[in-house]
Amino acid sequence: MTRDEFAAYLGQTLNAAQYRDYCPNGLQVEGRARIGRVVSGVTASLALIEAALDLKADAILVHHGYFWRGEDMRVIGTRQRRLKLLLSNDINLFAYHLPLDAHAQLGNNAQLARQLDLTASGRFGDDELGWIGRCNSPAVKTAADLAALIEKRLGRMPLLIGDPQQPVGNVAWCTGAAQGMLGDAIAAGASAYISGEISEPTVHLARETGTIYIAAGHHATERYGVQALGAHAAEHFGIEHQFIDIDNPV
Repeated sequence: MTRDEFAAYLGQTLNAAQYRDYCPNGLQVEGRARIGRVVSGVTASLALIEAALDLKADAILVHHGYFWRGEDMRVIGTRQRRLKLLLSNDINLFAYHLPLDAHAQLGNNAQLARQLDLTASGRFGDDELGWIGRCNSPAVKTAADLAALIEKRLGRMPLLIGDPQQPVGNVAWCTGAAQGMLGDAIAAGASAYISGEISEPTVHLARETGTIYIAAGHHATERYGVQALGAHAAEHFGIEHQFIDIDNPV
């Protein structure tokens, strides 16, 4: 299909125009006009671009792209190397940030729920990015059980703040760097909250409210949405898709 058809379909599928984001969503770097092979990944790093080149991809689809609000806009250093590689090889770069977090079926939170046997009963926070519900795994009774399930399913040991033996009731989650939504999760009725990252104030808020906080990894919690979106688009258009997981311990 054409580049414009691909962009239009992704934008409509994710309802991207409704979000006021920290970066432009959609086509960020224009490449060749026709697309037959797509590589997806979490972040448009140099390593991902090189992997896409090896696979002779026409387009790269990511969650973390470029041109973030407030960053240095000069095309120097790392930015120059990444853009030069994309432009010189005529590769399209598509990026979807908040729209991919929020989507009810293909989004990061929806796909993390599939990985962790979570069922949502509500949403909270700005743009209703946060999800809340219950964990359906019969093995999960306590916070330690939930952390063990996360380690098994995501392949990364999470950081647990709180009493490991505390019973797990309502579980809230929001992938990536959503530790700042802990207060919203508590207000929504969560007894445990899962996100990717953690900040110094997060620990005190969790302790002082008796809420379990689990930092499961920014990259680890956001691997699944872009895979689902890439597979969905590939099936729709009848094109090739491959997800490339560039390891990131954060």
